[in-house]
Amino acid sequence: MRSFHFISGLPRSGSTLLSSILKQNPEIHASITSPIASLFEIIISQISAGSELSSLVTYEQRRNLLKGLFNSYYEDLPNRIIFDTNRSWPSKLSAILTVFPNAKIICLVRDVAWIMDSFERLYRNNPFENTKLFANAQQRSTVYTRLDALAGANSVVGFPWNSLKEACYSEHAERLMIIDYDLLVRKPRDVLNYIYDYIGEKSFEHNFNNVEYDAPLFDNQLGIEGLHRVHSVVEPRDRESILPPDLIRRYSSMSFWRHLQESKAARLIPTLNN
Repeated sequence: MRSFHFISGLPRSGSTLLSSILKQNPEIHASITSPIASLFEIIISQISAGSELSSLVTYEQRRNLLKGLFNSYYEDLPNRIIFDTNRSWPSKLSAILTVFPNAKIICLVRDVAWIMDSFERLYRNNPFENTKLFANAQQRSTVYTRLDALAGANSVVGFPWNSLKEACYSEHAERLMIIDYDLLVRKPRDVLNYIYDYIGEKSFEHNFNNVEYDAPLFDNQLGIEGLHRVHSVVEPRDRESILPPDLIRRYSSMSFWRHLQESKAARLIPTLNN
């Protein structure tokens, strides 16, 4: 019987790396972001109040349509375990857990200052490309305007941050597993064993010295070369930040998951500690 789980969390935090490791297991399919979350939202909008079709579709039919979307999209794959990746899944927890009651959501996080540093490096490595990360010249003008744009409520960092924070303090928080990028690259074997245990599957012997992955066609259409490129060896890579100190302080303070132990939600969320 095929099972569905989800990968989400913050960008530049290891979701592509994790998918690249997981798919070494022939039982598992995992990849970069899929279009299912967008199609999921379109279906709901077409059968919700305000649509002339809403009265023709029962609750059970709505659930079957959404489940059928996943089954159709992944029908041709032989894998028994599917991890679908999208930053928006934490904002749709009630819906996806109604469709897949046994699903788990693996959420990758990272110090937000290092996320911003990573995006800024990508931007500077592509100096002759007006990446689609920014809507106009004003947003692109300085590191301050670039990071402000990325942190916007509906932007590439701000939206998944808001989505994840909502989920972490929701009634479904126990269905999330929070993994810090730094822990993933330091202790990949421990992290993967924990994931297998969390989803109720047998562990697999992964090769952490051969995990290369790239998606140049996807990245190039966004004007961001190397966005989904991962190194072949899973290990920490120390570097100095290229951000001004005030921006490092500002965005490091957004790493709310570090304080989950102080909240009621913390006891509900399976967290992998150092």
